[in-house]
Amino acid sequence: MRDSHSAAQQRRSARWFPILLMVLAFWDLRTDLLLLLDHFTFTTLMYAMRYHLLAFVVLFGSASLWKRYY
Repeated sequence: MRDSHSAAQQRRSARWFPILLMVLAFWDLRTDLLLLLDHFTFTTLMYAMRYHLLAFVVLFGSASLWKRYY
C-alpha cells in the first residue's frame, strides 16, 4: 500500500514537468519566434530549427508528455 501511495504522490508532484519544459522551450525560441512573426522566411525557419532543435522536439513532443503526466 505504501508503494502505491508514494507512486501516486510522485506522479502528482511531477505534473509541473511538461509545463516547465514548454516554458523553457518557448524561452529558448523567443527571439526566433519574434523574427518569424515579423518576417517569415524559410531560411529563418531552418535556422531556428537547426540551432534550437531540442526546443522544437520538446514542443512537438509535448502531447506525449501531457498524456503521460495528466
